[in-house]
Amino acid sequence: MEDGRGPSIWDTFSHQPGNIQDSSSGDVAIDEYHRYQEDIDLMVDLGVDAYRFSISWSRILPNGSGSINQEGLNYYNKLIDALVQKGIQPYVTLYHWDLPQALQDSYKGWLSSKIIEDYANYADICFSTFGDRVKHWLTFNEPHGFSISGYDLGMEAPGRCSISIPIVNHGVCKFGNSSTEPYIVAHNVLLSHAAAVQTYRTKYTKTQGGSIGIAFDVFWYEPLSNSSSDIEAAQIAQDFQLGWFMDPIYFGDYPASMRERVGHRLPIFNKTQSAMVKGSLDFVGVNHYSSFYAANISLVRLFLPSGTTDTFIDAGVIPFPWKGTQPIGEPGPTIWQYVVPWGIRKLMNYIKQRYSDPLIIITENGTAEQDDPLSPMSAKLDDEKRIEYHRDYMSNLSAAITEDGCNVQGYFVWSLIDNWEWISGFTMRFGVYFVDYNDNLTRYPKASVNWFKQLLQR
Repeated sequence: MEDGRGPSIWDTFSHQPGNIQDSSSGDVAIDEYHRYQEDIDLMVDLGVDAYRFSISWSRILPNGSGSINQEGLNYYNKLIDALVQKGIQPYVTLYHWDLPQALQDSYKGWLSSKIIEDYANYADICFSTFGDRVKHWLTFNEPHGFSISGYDLGMEAPGRCSISIPIVNHGVCKFGNSSTEPYIVAHNVLLSHAAAVQTYRTKYTKTQGGSIGIAFDVFWYEPLSNSSSDIEAAQIAQDFQLGWFMDPIYFGDYPASMRERVGHRLPIFNKTQSAMVKGSLDFVGVNHYSSFYAANISLVRLFLPSGTTDTFIDAGVIPFPWKGTQPIGEPGPTIWQYVVPWGIRKLMNYIKQRYSDPLIIITENGTAEQDDPLSPMSAKLDDEKRIEYHRDYMSNLSAAITEDGCNVQGYFVWSLIDNWEWISGFTMRFGVYFVDYNDNLTRYPKASVNWFKQLLQR
């Protein structure tokens, strides 16, 4: 915990045996904490004009609230100054899954409404300290993802669940309730987001002139067939994913399909909360990697023990990567990714039509290679698949903009540099720059670096 940073729930989770695929931790990861200037030089050489990074809450407030860690403020000031000096716009994410462990210990973190005030206070500190140079803020990264993975499946921090799935969570969750906790967490996240946006707009927008949004993890769901049940299933899948968060922000309440299927387990916004959440963004961040077919699986309920439920059973939808013997796209390096470039165009149009044409920024898009320590360096740096992936996805995104009129104004590649990828550890490499974990974390450009250079020069 260098320079006063407090522990987060991911520090705790990653040090528990069996939670990380390669038994690694993110203690050092790629050490951008010490090498940020070197990495900014890579950005300058690449030709990018914006960089998205996250602030560690427990580096600013080691206990989640209370005393501010000045060393933490100093670090982010240096990072932001270095980016701005090089003409690179900082896009800052306030929360990327790493809740201060002190708040988890004190009141179970996102399961308590107490967190709303603590999060708003943390956001206020960031706005007041960095907002003179940071003009683009994201309150949360993938709230749907961490609500599900952390509190339904138990496969990510803080590892809570009540449904044992040996392949996913080893069947060892000691605490949790998969039928209620994901909904409570998401509700408190939405209220925290709205409180931070209200703080920013009330105290800082006029003087700082910035904008604020939130980044969602979003798959495109294509109906498996033309049947009405599968068409409905695709919509319900989207309701339980993007609609879970966007509907309250645009319409003031959760989707009707969620109200119907979750019932009393789905929290209720009072009138004041609904009014505060509604309209609480300036742009929509979209993290998009893949698409799936959707089909109705309501009959699965008949084969489960009475009372067994979670968000997936509530939705009654199963995502399929195959239609008959044909995959929806080329299988990617992970079980959750298939290469489906047309999916991003359909998704952009869906967001445009359902949510009245908001400003969209693609806050993540990319693909990985599995780490292979035995392959020669020439093979490690030859990432033609990544080039093809971005070429095809960006082509479809361009069509969504120029032909369909979607309001997309930014595109962030995940990721600049190979990184510690959460439960995958160091086994997956998403970077356009290769990191040699066995040789001082030296960075090497992959073939995609030259491709992006040429693209950005044009």
